[in-house]
Parts: sequence; C-alpha cells; structure tokens
Amino acid sequence: MYKAYFNLTRNPFELTPDPSFLFPTNRHNEALAALYYGVRRHKGFVVVTGEIGTGKTLLLRCLLRLLKQSPDVAYAYVFNGLLSPTEFLQYILADFGLAASGKNKGELLLELSNFLISRGSKKQTTVLVVDEAHHLSADILEEVRLLTNLETTEDKLLQVVLVGQPELDEKLDSVGLRQLKQRIALRARLDPLDGAETKGYIERRLQIAGSSQADALFSEQAIAAVHRHSRGFPRLINTICENALIAAYGRRLQRVTPGIIEDVAKEFRLDVIHDAETTGSHNGIVIPRATKGAPDVSSVLRRPVTRKQIWVRMRPFQ
Repeated sequence: MYKAYFNLTRNPFELTPDPSFLFPTNRHNEALAALYYGVRRHKGFVVVTGEIGTGKTLLLRCLLRLLKQSPDVAYAYVFNGLLSPTEFLQYILADFGLAASGKNKGELLLELSNFLISRGSKKQTTVLVVDEAHHLSADILEEVRLLTNLETTEDKLLQVVLVGQPELDEKLDSVGLRQLKQRIALRARLDPLDGAETKGYIERRLQIAGSSQADALFSEQAIAAVHRHSRGFPRLINTICENALIAAYGRRLQRVTPGIIEDVAKEFRLDVIHDAETTGSHNGIVIPRATKGAPDVSSVLRRPVTRKQIWVRMRPFQ
C-alpha cells in the first residue's frame, strides 16, 4: 500500500522471520556462530535463549539456511513443544522422512537409532532443532538427553539445538535435568537492541527494501521514540515502524514524525509493560565469542547459496 509512495520494493518491517533481513549485532552474530559451530563440530547440545521478540526464530531460520548448503546434513525442525513424548518422537521421525505412523514408542526409538547409526557410519551430520523449547516437558527433555547417548568414541550421532524463552534456562537449572544441563556444550542469550542498534536495524531494513535514503524516512527523534516504546525488541520495532509508515502514507507525509510513533504506541498500548519484560537475570549464561578475524556468519546469508565452512574458536563453557 505504501511501497510506491515511499519508493520501496518490498515491505521492510514484515513480522515473518526472513533471513535476508538479519541485522548482525555482535550478540546475534555470536549466537549464530555458536549454533553453526556446535552443529558442524558435533558438540551435542547447544542452547539459545532470549525474551519474546528478540529474534530467536529468525536466527534459527538463518541456521537452517546455512545447513541446507551442506549435503551431508539432515535436520528435523520442531516448532511445537506441546506434544507428548510419543508424539514428539513421531514428529521427529516424520520430519526425517522415516515411517512413524502406527508405531509404539519402542519401535520409534529403534527406527530413529538405526537412522542415526547409519548416518553416523557415513560421517554425516544429523540435527534436531527445537524452537519454543521452553514448552517442552521434563519428560521430553529427558528423552532428548537419552537420544544423545548414541555416540561413537569421537562424535555425538545427534546434534541438538534448543531455542526458547528464559523459562528454558529455569527448566535446565532444575535438579531433575542436571544431567542434561551438564551436557550443554555452548549457550548463548539474545538481548534487546540498544539505541544505536535500533537505528541501524531500522535503516538496514529500509535499505534492503529499496530505500535510497533510509535515514530520511524516520527522523532521529522518531527513531528514539521507536526505541523507547519497543524497548529494543525487534518484533515490536517492526510493528511500530510498519504502522508508522502506514500512518505517514495516510497523512501524505514524506517522513515519519515522533508524533506518529507516539500515536502508534498508544494504539498498541505499548505503555503497558509487564514485570517479566523489565526484569531478568543473565547469570549463568555464557555467550561464546568468535576469535578476532573469524568470518561474519551473517554475510553468508546475503550471498548466493554455496558450500561454506565457518570455523570459529569458542570460549569453553563453564
């Protein structure tokens, strides 16, 4: 609707997680590097947590796009954690292309074990990726841990990526899951964007959408208002900016003003903040850091798909 008016080729603030729109902050780049490194080096468990709207699913889409470049990688992607243990196993097998219908739990486990052993004997990589992992029950998390018991003297046969909200950290800290927690090789946390990152995020999305003067569409004061009301959460930034462009178009303005941002914030009741959104502890979260000169993983996502190995040295998990 407003694309032609603002000379844009696509909507810059869609909520759909599109890897081409990844804004590579240090935290997002490090988390993506940790995910890719953990999978390709067969580290076993990798965990990424972050509040709602910090870009976790987008990060996973970027990881899956990278993994698709390697023909030796097969993955199952689970985005619904509200399943029973048997349903969870059935979903995994089906996503791997294995027969799962009508089989009991024992048969499902045997089928999956044979699949992992077969791929492991060929030095192939098999990955289980779970989004919204904070919804997983303790029983399912224990099943996942038992699956990783399949290993050779050198490698884990199943690589597990768990991504979820901070409640996942709380579950992993429970006494009943202490064995799983000890097996986590790499952990990272995504945080909201700061003011400068919010400005860069908005301008980058506008540039990708075809704007030749991204900084001309949103004034400095408007961007500051976006950061204040969104608190740096990318999903909220998208919502505010999308509706701000619609409002500016409707008023036949050439630029988004602070007043428009205030109107949008009121319309979406963004002044109502829950306690969980303003508090949180980072204790116990280790974000692996790439060594100086390591490749920028996000740059791979902006190039045509080719095989690319990305090796980064990570700080050991403590």
